[in-house]
Amino acid sequence: MATKLSIIGAGHVGATTAFAAVIRELVDTIVLVNRTPEKAEGEAADLRHAAALVGRSIHIHAGGVEATRHSDVLVLTHSVPTKQDFKSRLELAEGNVELFRETIPSLAAASPGAVIIVVTNPVDVMTYVTWKLSGFPASRVIGTGTLIDSARFRSYLSDHLQIHPDDIRAYILGEHGDTQFPALSIAATGGRTLDADPEIESLFARTRAAGLEVYHRKGFTNFAIAMATAVIIESVIRDSRRTLPVSTLIEGFQGVHDLCLSVPAIVGAGGVLRTLNPALSAAEGESFRASAAEIRKVLDACWP
Repeated sequence: MATKLSIIGAGHVGATTAFAAVIRELVDTIVLVNRTPEKAEGEAADLRHAAALVGRSIHIHAGGVEATRHSDVLVLTHSVPTKQDFKSRLELAEGNVELFRETIPSLAAASPGAVIIVVTNPVDVMTYVTWKLSGFPASRVIGTGTLIDSARFRSYLSDHLQIHPDDIRAYILGEHGDTQFPALSIAATGGRTLDADPEIESLFARTRAAGLEVYHRKGFTNFAIAMATAVIIESVIRDSRRTLPVSTLIEGFQGVHDLCLSVPAIVGAGGVLRTLNPALSAAEGESFRASAAEIRKVLDACWP
């Protein structure tokens, strides 16, 4: 059966996500939507030329909401502009909530069976808002959450331990932001736990600062978040049932309710098929609730 991916926002992240989908040959059709149509048309043309060099026939074009109709996956990367002195993803909340009020209902109506992947920051806030505005089951609205942070953490751990990143089971959980935390009590590689290593805390400090460091050096981030998004797309399209730390609705874990935060989740054809609520240490539980308090504060301010 033909598969269709629509990406809303053809900036650095949206275009790179589309490219990742092309080189991984994930879908049959890709649609790019952008507030400036010429930008989407240019990216679509460039991607068509790239797609001529892969093994799968992929139809790529630009368009508006109507062109996204009957998408299997909707990826949301559109956002209000970031300011020059950008310090926190949470600064984008108010503007992006208003932007999503304008765009999500029509996108959801055009593709009522889609899985929505939210990349737009602050991603935990925007995942919750997208769920509410779309009217979709919470399982079909997934935020990229701490998947990218976990990948960064595993990258640093790989260098430190001299072990391939795929063989390291270590998650960053909670908010994709300042209150995120490493779940070291459940981190391991080859059956060996990692929480006794004194270097781990400094590696986590690097992880937490990594996104802003890249942003301030090159003006944006795109490669890592695009690959993280492609992993989620692939797990949905191919029903891979990968265990991924993504932002999803929390109802009861660690005493948190009615918020979206990252926990390990099984992602497949229906979106989040189930969450795996790990047995965190007491300190990690407190950190999870601190993330919840931060996101609740932002939602109370911009989502009355």
